[in-house]
Amino acid sequence: MGYESETMTGGAARARALPRHTLDKWRRLPGPVRWGGAAVAAFIVLWLGYGTLFGGESITYRTQTVVRGDIELTVTALGSLQPKEYVDVGAQVSGQLDTVHVEIGQQVKKGDLLAEIDARVYAAEVAGARARLADLQSQLAGAEAELVLARRQFGRNTDLARIDAVSRDDLDTSETLVQTVAAKIGSLKAQIEQQKSTVEAGETNLSYTKIFAPIDGTVTSQTALQGQTLNANQTAPVVMQVANLDTMTVEAQVAEADVGKLRAGMPVYFTTLGTPDRRWASTVRQILPTPEIVNEVVLYTVLVDIENAGVVLMKDMTAQVFFLLDAARDVLIVPVAAVSERRDGIPIVTVMTDKGPRPREVEKGLANRINAEIKSGLAEGETVVTGTMAAGATASGGSRTRRVGFF
Repeated sequence: MGYESETMTGGAARARALPRHTLDKWRRLPGPVRWGGAAVAAFIVLWLGYGTLFGGESITYRTQTVVRGDIELTVTALGSLQPKEYVDVGAQVSGQLDTVHVEIGQQVKKGDLLAEIDARVYAAEVAGARARLADLQSQLAGAEAELVLARRQFGRNTDLARIDAVSRDDLDTSETLVQTVAAKIGSLKAQIEQQKSTVEAGETNLSYTKIFAPIDGTVTSQTALQGQTLNANQTAPVVMQVANLDTMTVEAQVAEADVGKLRAGMPVYFTTLGTPDRRWASTVRQILPTPEIVNEVVLYTVLVDIENAGVVLMKDMTAQVFFLLDAARDVLIVPVAAVSERRDGIPIVTVMTDKGPRPREVEKGLANRINAEIKSGLAEGETVVTGTMAAGATASGGSRTRRVGFF
């Protein structure tokens, strides 16, 4: 909408502005004084007219043209872009980061080898565990052979005992030997199972020395460097981050005064600092219930997902987010400064005419902090008053000036 101005000369404005009670007091003055005052008043009027003719002080109206357009009622917030799906890839074993096979920005597939930790210590532990397992299995085989022999001896002694060919002590000893060897076999089997677990744990730790991509995505950061020693005894150190950049999430921070107006599924659009003229449209996915308090300001995080075709949107970009509460399309709009209300609440707009500014009742629709929708009472192309400028001020931006005076 183009800016315009309308001006009324200062002399006319001051003359029309004389208060009635001032005229009444003048009429009650004695004749000579009144007529003397009349002469002074005539001089003042002539001076005002002279000022009008020669460009004296004036009142300038700010105006704008009624146009058609769109008007939106929104809640605005700032946010940052993050990948919807990402994994902080960590090390599950301690050791020196021996080799890093990828670089930041590289595309990877699930299962690709990303990095390797020095595996010599873990390989030695596995070899030792396997040797101990083999020893236990050999002992078990020997004990089982002993058990076979002990059972045979006990059987023969049992047969001999029936004809009193063996003493009772020899019979008891052979029976005890069977039980002892059987118990030894049970102990060895338990030790073998335990050692198998030790071997499996060692093999697992050995496998952890090779770090693989958990998802398809892009390497977005690398925290640990090749040659760095990682300590995984307390927390798993992060080596790098792999993120799927095909879908991004805007994490918008919304003030507690506005979050009650939002709901999941409502339309939303945002712009970025790099592309302020491009709108990215989506809907609200979720409003997180736990706020973040920053400098005693309570902010709620609202999540908005957006498809990232061509990977134009990048991690940690700043987004200006607009949550659309209501909208009116292709309607007559005027600046909100042009609309006022009478005491009965009826909206009034001052329209510039050939005879000067004239008030007019209108029907107002949707309004935001900048513009208001006019449903009836105005026509496209009419000029409305939005305010006044200081006396002597110059209108800019394609203004036009109209003077109305006594002379």
